Amino acid sequence: MADPQDPRVAVYLDFDNIVISWFDRVHGRNAYSKDRQRIAENPNDPEVVERLKEAMIEVGAIIDYAASFGTLVLTRAYADWSSPVNAEYRSQLVARAVDLVQLFPAAAYAKNGADIRLAVDAVEDMFRLSDLTHVVLVAGDSDYVPLAQRCKRLGRYVIGVGVAGSTAKSLAAACDEFESYDSLPGVSRPAQKKAAPVPAEAEDETPAKTRATSRNRAKKKPVEQDAETTQLSDQDEATALLQRALRLGHDKADADEWLHSSAVKTHMRRMDPSFSEKGLGYRSFSDFLKSREQIAELEETGHERLVRLRDR
Repeated sequence: MADPQDPRVAVYLDFDNIVISWFDRVHGRNAYSKDRQRIAENPNDPEVVERLKEAMIEVGAIIDYAASFGTLVLTRAYADWSSPVNAEYRSQLVARAVDLVQLFPAAAYAKNGADIRLAVDAVEDMFRLSDLTHVVLVAGDSDYVPLAQRCKRLGRYVIGVGVAGSTAKSLAAACDEFESYDSLPGVSRPAQKKAAPVPAEAEDETPAKTRATSRNRAKKKPVEQDAETTQLSDQDEATALLQRALRLGHDKADADEWLHSSAVKTHMRRMDPSFSEKGLGYRSFSDFLKSREQIAELEETGHERLVRLRDR
Protein backbone atom coordinates (compact mmCIF):
# COMPACT_ATOMS: atom_id res chain seq x y z
CA MET A 1 0.00 0.00 0.00
CA ALA A 2 1.29 3.45 -0.92
CA ASP A 3 2.54 5.72 1.86
CA PRO A 4 -0.11 8.44 2.37
CA GLN A 5 2.72 10.94 2.97
CA ASP A 6 4.41 10.13 -0.34
CA PRO A 7 3.84 12.91 -2.92
CA ARG A 8 1.94 11.63 -5.93
CA VAL A 9 2.52 13.29 -9.29
CA ALA A 10 0.55 13.55 -12.53
CA VAL A 11 2.36 14.65 -15.70
CA TYR A 12 0.65 16.13 -18.77
CA LEU A 13 2.69 16.83 -21.92
CA ASP A 14 1.42 18.95 -24.79
CA PHE A 15 3.90 17.13 -26.98
CA ASP A 16 3.36 19.10 -30.19
CA ASN A 17 3.96 22.31 -28.28
CA ILE A 18 7.24 21.23 -26.73
CA VAL A 19 8.57 19.64 -29.97
CA ILE A 20 7.75 22.67 -32.13
CA SER A 21 9.08 25.13 -29.52
CA TRP A 22 12.38 23.24 -29.24
CA PHE A 23 12.68 23.00 -33.05
CA ASP A 24 12.36 26.80 -33.22
CA ARG A 25 14.83 27.19 -30.35
CA VAL A 26 17.44 25.10 -32.17
CA HIS A 27 16.91 26.28 -35.75
CA GLY A 28 15.63 29.81 -35.29
CA ARG A 29 12.36 31.62 -34.85
CA ASN A 30 9.41 30.20 -36.85
CA ALA A 31 11.68 27.51 -38.32
CA TYR A 32 9.06 24.80 -37.87
CA SER A 33 6.38 26.81 -39.69
CA LYS A 34 8.74 27.18 -42.64
CA ASP A 35 9.69 23.47 -42.63
CA ARG A 36 6.27 22.01 -41.80
CA GLN A 37 5.16 21.18 -45.35
CA ARG A 38 8.59 19.88 -46.28
CA ILE A 39 8.65 17.58 -43.23
CA ALA A 40 5.15 16.26 -44.00
CA GLU A 41 5.86 15.61 -47.69
CA ASN A 42 9.47 14.34 -47.48
CA PRO A 43 10.12 13.01 -43.94
CA ASN A 44 12.97 10.80 -45.24
CA ASP A 45 14.82 13.62 -46.97
CA PRO A 46 18.40 13.55 -45.55
CA GLU A 47 18.36 17.26 -44.73
CA VAL A 48 14.96 16.99 -43.04
CA VAL A 49 16.13 13.97 -41.03
CA GLU A 50 19.23 15.85 -39.91
CA ARG A 51 17.28 18.94 -38.83
CA LEU A 52 14.82 16.81 -36.86
CA LYS A 53 17.69 14.92 -35.24
CA GLU A 54 19.36 18.15 -34.14
CA ALA A 55 16.11 19.22 -32.43
CA MET A 56 15.27 15.92 -30.70
CA ILE A 57 13.57 16.22 -27.32
CA GLU A 58 15.16 14.40 -24.36
CA VAL A 59 12.02 12.68 -23.08
CA GLY A 60 13.89 11.02 -20.23
CA ALA A 61 15.05 14.38 -18.87
CA ILE A 62 11.43 15.56 -18.53
CA ILE A 63 10.19 12.34 -16.91
CA ASP A 64 13.15 12.21 -14.51
CA TYR A 65 12.57 15.82 -13.46
CA ALA A 66 8.88 15.13 -12.80
CA ALA A 67 9.80 12.02 -10.78
CA SER A 68 11.98 14.14 -8.48
CA PHE A 69 8.78 15.53 -6.92
CA GLY A 70 7.35 12.12 -5.96
CA THR A 71 5.77 8.93 -7.31
CA LEU A 72 4.45 9.26 -10.88
CA VAL A 73 0.81 8.22 -10.73
CA LEU A 74 0.09 8.90 -14.38
CA THR A 75 1.92 10.43 -17.35
CA ARG A 76 0.12 11.40 -20.54
CA ALA A 77 1.41 12.87 -23.79
CA TYR A 78 -1.02 14.51 -26.24
CA ALA A 79 -0.21 14.70 -29.96
CA ASP A 80 -0.98 13.41 -33.44
CA TRP A 81 1.22 10.32 -33.26
CA SER A 82 0.75 9.60 -36.96
CA SER A 83 2.86 12.66 -37.70
CA PRO A 84 6.45 11.71 -38.65
CA VAL A 85 7.80 14.33 -36.23
CA ASN A 86 6.07 12.71 -33.25
CA ALA A 87 6.29 9.09 -34.41
CA GLU A 88 10.04 9.12 -33.68
CA TYR A 89 9.28 9.42 -29.97
CA ARG A 90 6.70 6.66 -29.56
CA SER A 91 9.14 3.94 -28.49
CA GLN A 92 10.88 6.28 -26.01
CA LEU A 93 7.58 7.33 -24.45
CA VAL A 94 6.18 3.81 -24.22
CA ALA A 95 9.42 2.65 -22.60
CA ARG A 96 8.86 5.26 -19.86
CA ALA A 97 5.23 4.12 -19.32
CA VAL A 98 3.77 7.26 -20.89
CA ASP A 99 0.15 7.00 -22.04
CA LEU A 100 -0.06 8.28 -25.64
CA VAL A 101 -3.29 10.18 -26.32
CA GLN A 102 -4.02 10.35 -30.04
CA LEU A 103 -5.36 13.65 -31.38
CA PHE A 104 -6.62 13.98 -34.94
CA PRO A 105 -6.33 17.52 -36.34
CA ALA A 106 -9.46 18.82 -38.04
CA ALA A 107 -7.36 20.29 -40.85
CA ALA A 108 -3.76 20.08 -42.01
CA TYR A 109 -2.71 23.32 -40.31
CA ALA A 110 -5.35 23.60 -37.60
CA LYS A 111 -4.71 23.46 -33.88
CA ASN A 112 -5.00 19.89 -32.66
CA GLY A 113 -7.04 20.75 -29.60
CA ALA A 114 -4.45 19.37 -27.20
CA ASP A 115 -5.03 22.19 -24.73
CA ILE A 116 -8.76 21.42 -24.41
CA ARG A 117 -8.38 17.64 -24.13
CA LEU A 118 -5.46 17.95 -21.72
CA ALA A 119 -7.31 20.42 -19.48
CA VAL A 120 -10.45 18.28 -19.35
CA ASP A 121 -8.45 15.17 -18.44
CA ALA A 122 -6.41 16.99 -15.79
CA VAL A 123 -9.46 18.42 -14.00
CA GLU A 124 -11.21 15.04 -14.13
CA ASP A 125 -8.12 13.33 -12.69
CA MET A 126 -7.94 15.78 -9.79
CA PHE A 127 -11.48 14.94 -8.72
CA ARG A 128 -11.02 11.23 -9.42
CA LEU A 129 -7.63 10.90 -7.66
CA SER A 130 -8.01 12.67 -4.32
CA ASP A 131 -4.47 11.73 -3.23
CA LEU A 132 -2.86 13.55 -6.17
CA THR A 133 -0.49 16.20 -4.76
CA HIS A 134 1.53 17.55 -7.72
CA VAL A 135 0.66 18.40 -11.32
CA VAL A 136 3.41 18.85 -13.93
CA LEU A 137 2.37 20.76 -17.07
CA VAL A 138 4.83 20.43 -19.95
CA ALA A 139 3.71 23.21 -22.29
CA GLY A 140 4.25 26.87 -23.05
CA ASP A 141 0.90 28.16 -24.24
CA SER A 142 -0.92 30.84 -22.24
CA ASP A 143 -4.11 28.81 -22.83
CA TYR A 144 -3.00 26.66 -19.89
CA VAL A 145 -3.08 29.54 -17.39
CA PRO A 146 -6.70 28.80 -16.28
CA LEU A 147 -5.79 25.13 -15.82
CA ALA A 148 -2.77 25.98 -13.65
CA GLN A 149 -4.90 28.34 -11.57
CA ARG A 150 -7.65 25.74 -11.14
CA CYS A 151 -5.13 23.08 -10.06
CA LYS A 152 -3.77 25.45 -7.42
CA ARG A 153 -7.27 26.29 -6.17
CA LEU A 154 -7.92 22.56 -5.80
CA GLY A 155 -4.88 22.29 -3.54
CA ARG A 156 -2.32 20.84 -5.96
CA TYR A 157 1.27 22.02 -6.33
CA VAL A 158 1.75 23.02 -9.97
CA ILE A 159 5.09 22.71 -11.78
CA GLY A 160 5.49 24.08 -15.30
CA VAL A 161 8.11 23.03 -17.86
CA GLY A 162 8.58 24.94 -21.11
CA VAL A 163 11.16 25.96 -23.68
CA ALA A 164 12.94 29.23 -22.96
CA GLY A 165 11.78 32.02 -25.25
CA SER A 166 8.60 30.16 -26.27
CA THR A 167 6.77 30.03 -22.95
CA ALA A 168 4.21 32.67 -22.01
CA LYS A 169 5.28 34.58 -18.91
CA SER A 170 1.70 34.43 -17.70
CA LEU A 171 1.89 30.61 -17.62
CA ALA A 172 5.15 30.66 -15.65
CA ALA A 173 3.61 33.11 -13.18
CA ALA A 174 0.50 30.91 -12.77
CA CYS A 175 2.58 27.93 -11.62
CA ASP A 176 3.99 27.35 -8.13
CA GLU A 177 7.30 26.49 -9.76
CA PHE A 178 8.55 26.74 -13.33
CA GLU A 179 11.60 25.15 -14.93
CA SER A 180 13.00 25.82 -18.37
CA TYR A 181 13.42 22.67 -20.46
CA ASP A 182 16.83 24.05 -21.50
CA SER A 183 18.13 23.82 -17.93
CA LEU A 184 16.99 20.26 -17.13
CA PRO A 185 19.81 17.76 -16.41
CA GLY A 186 20.55 15.76 -19.54
CA VAL A 187 19.46 18.46 -22.00
CA SER A 188 22.13 19.97 -24.24
CA ARG A 189 21.68 23.64 -24.96
CA PRO A 190 21.56 24.54 -28.66
CA ALA A 191 24.62 26.26 -30.02
CA GLN A 192 24.17 29.93 -30.82
CA LYS A 193 24.24 30.31 -34.57
CA LYS A 194 26.16 33.33 -35.76
CA ALA A 195 24.98 35.29 -38.76
CA ALA A 196 27.30 35.04 -41.74
CA PRO A 197 29.32 38.26 -42.23
CA VAL A 198 28.62 40.30 -45.34
CA PRO A 199 31.62 40.20 -47.71
CA ALA A 200 33.28 43.55 -48.37
CA GLU A 201 32.79 43.09 -52.11
CA ALA A 202 29.06 42.67 -51.66
CA GLU A 203 28.89 45.84 -49.58
CA ASP A 204 30.82 47.78 -52.22
CA GLU A 205 28.48 46.52 -54.94
CA THR A 206 25.44 47.91 -53.12
CA PRO A 207 24.11 50.88 -55.09
CA ALA A 208 24.80 54.24 -53.47
CA LYS A 209 21.09 55.09 -53.56
CA THR A 210 20.24 51.90 -51.59
CA ARG A 211 22.92 52.63 -48.97
CA ALA A 212 21.64 56.18 -48.57
CA THR A 213 18.06 54.92 -48.21
CA SER A 214 19.14 52.47 -45.51
CA ARG A 215 20.91 55.24 -43.60
CA ASN A 216 17.83 57.46 -43.84
CA ARG A 217 15.60 54.66 -42.56
CA ALA A 218 17.95 54.11 -39.63
CA LYS A 219 17.75 57.82 -38.77
CA LYS A 220 13.96 57.72 -38.83
CA LYS A 221 13.73 54.92 -36.22
CA PRO A 222 15.62 56.05 -33.13
CA VAL A 223 12.66 55.31 -30.87
CA GLU A 224 12.51 51.62 -31.90
CA GLN A 225 16.25 51.20 -31.33
CA ASP A 226 16.00 52.82 -27.89
CA ALA A 227 13.12 50.52 -26.98
CA GLU A 228 15.23 47.47 -27.81
CA THR A 229 18.24 48.68 -25.82
CA THR A 230 16.10 49.44 -22.74
CA GLN A 231 14.81 45.87 -22.48
CA LEU A 232 16.39 44.07 -19.53
CA SER A 233 18.46 40.97 -20.20
CA ASP A 234 17.80 37.75 -18.27
CA GLN A 235 20.82 38.50 -16.08
CA ASP A 236 19.58 42.02 -15.28
CA GLU A 237 16.10 40.72 -14.48
CA ALA A 238 17.61 38.14 -12.11
CA THR A 239 19.65 40.86 -10.38
CA ALA A 240 16.56 43.02 -9.90
CA LEU A 241 14.63 40.00 -8.61
CA LEU A 242 17.36 39.23 -6.05
CA GLN A 243 17.39 42.84 -4.89
CA ARG A 244 13.61 42.86 -4.38
CA ALA A 245 13.70 39.55 -2.49
CA LEU A 246 16.45 40.81 -0.17
CA ARG A 247 14.64 44.08 0.52
CA LEU A 248 11.41 42.27 1.32
CA GLY A 249 13.31 39.83 3.55
CA HIS A 250 14.89 42.69 5.49
CA ASP A 251 11.51 44.41 5.82
CA LYS A 252 10.12 41.33 7.57
CA ALA A 253 13.19 40.89 9.76
CA ASP A 254 15.64 43.35 11.27
CA ALA A 255 17.30 45.59 8.67
CA ASP A 256 20.79 44.33 9.57
CA GLU A 257 19.84 40.68 10.05
CA TRP A 258 21.38 38.01 7.84
CA LEU A 259 18.95 35.93 5.77
CA HIS A 260 19.27 32.25 4.92
CA SER A 261 20.15 31.95 1.24
CA SER A 262 17.70 29.04 0.82
CA ALA A 263 14.86 31.23 2.09
CA VAL A 264 15.88 34.00 -0.31
CA LYS A 265 15.88 31.60 -3.24
CA THR A 266 12.45 30.24 -2.23
CA HIS A 267 11.12 33.81 -2.09
CA MET A 268 12.57 34.56 -5.53
CA ARG A 269 10.93 31.43 -6.98
CA ARG A 270 7.61 32.52 -5.48
CA MET A 271 7.89 35.95 -7.08
CA ASP A 272 9.09 34.54 -10.40
CA PRO A 273 8.63 30.75 -10.81
CA SER A 274 10.74 30.84 -13.97
CA PHE A 275 13.89 31.87 -12.06
CA SER A 276 16.69 29.31 -12.33
CA GLU A 277 20.33 29.98 -11.50
CA LYS A 278 21.34 27.01 -13.66
CA GLY A 279 19.42 28.50 -16.58
CA LEU A 280 21.56 31.62 -16.13
CA GLY A 281 24.77 29.60 -16.24
CA TYR A 282 25.59 29.14 -12.53
CA ARG A 283 26.28 25.78 -10.88
CA SER A 284 24.65 26.77 -7.60
CA PHE A 285 22.67 29.55 -5.97
CA SER A 286 25.80 30.50 -3.98
CA ASP A 287 27.68 31.07 -7.25
CA PHE A 288 24.79 33.24 -8.41
CA LEU A 289 25.01 35.31 -5.20
CA LYS A 290 28.80 35.65 -5.48
CA SER A 291 28.38 37.07 -8.98
CA ARG A 292 26.12 39.79 -7.47
CA GLU A 293 28.54 40.90 -4.76
CA GLN A 294 27.85 44.53 -5.63
CA ILE A 295 24.39 44.20 -4.08
CA ALA A 296 24.61 41.09 -1.87
CA GLU A 297 26.96 40.10 0.96
CA LEU A 298 27.43 36.36 1.37
CA GLU A 299 28.68 34.68 4.53
CA GLU A 300 29.42 30.95 4.55
CA THR A 301 29.95 29.29 7.92
CA GLY A 302 30.09 25.51 7.75
CA HIS A 303 26.94 24.27 6.05
CA GLU A 304 25.11 27.55 6.63
CA ARG A 305 24.98 30.20 3.93
CA LEU A 306 23.70 33.63 4.91
CA VAL A 307 23.12 36.67 2.73
CA ARG A 308 22.06 40.28 3.17
CA LEU A 309 21.62 43.38 1.04
CA ARG A 310 24.84 45.36 0.82
CA ASP A 311 23.13 48.77 0.63
CA ARG A 312 20.42 48.67 3.32
